[in-house]
Amino acid sequence: MARVMAKKAETGTTLLEAAKKVLRRNGYSGLSTRGVAAEAGVPLSQIHYHFGSKQGMMLALFEYLNAQLLDRQTAMFGNPQLKVSEQWDLACQYLDDDIASGYVRVLQELIAASWVDAEVARVIRAGIMGWVDLIVKVARRSERELGGLGPFSPEEAAALVGNLFIGAESLHLLGLEKKGSPVRQALRRVGDLIRIAEGVSSTR
Repeated sequence: MARVMAKKAETGTTLLEAAKKVLRRNGYSGLSTRGVAAEAGVPLSQIHYHFGSKQGMMLALFEYLNAQLLDRQTAMFGNPQLKVSEQWDLACQYLDDDIASGYVRVLQELIAASWVDAEVARVIRAGIMGWVDLIVKVARRSERELGGLGPFSPEEAAALVGNLFIGAESLHLLGLEKKGSPVRQALRRVGDLIRIAEGVSSTR
């Protein structure tokens, strides 16, 4: 029984990795269950067995990727040896990694789909709130270490940071960086501001 369950989990993961590749290559509108099955080298019936539908497959893909990246980010922000500015630098590096892996495309495609699909919206909201909760914790730590966040509460600061990154992802996918808008470079400059604040805090 354990071997059967392990094989089922392995096939499910293979399908999710194939879905990620197809989505990154063709976009949400060009993704089909048949195409994913072909990419994975398994019968189409396996997708319906594991996920029920295209929507079920996409939501499973989002949750699969989101959980991995949230664990990565939680470990990074929980490292007491890193200053907040160093954590920001790593977060910017991770954004580059997530663009390359296809996660950003998955997230942005599903955000767009969620505008007209209540079930997609429910899953995406829950996933994003996991990130918001993590950022609020980091903002509270920053408030203590830096002696305040100016006029912002930790919750407000977290809302701004979350929107900075999601907005940067969207503008990158639109190709604005190629048109002269340095979206990700601007994000990295925020790390320089944090370093200034850390320097001021250390002289108090």
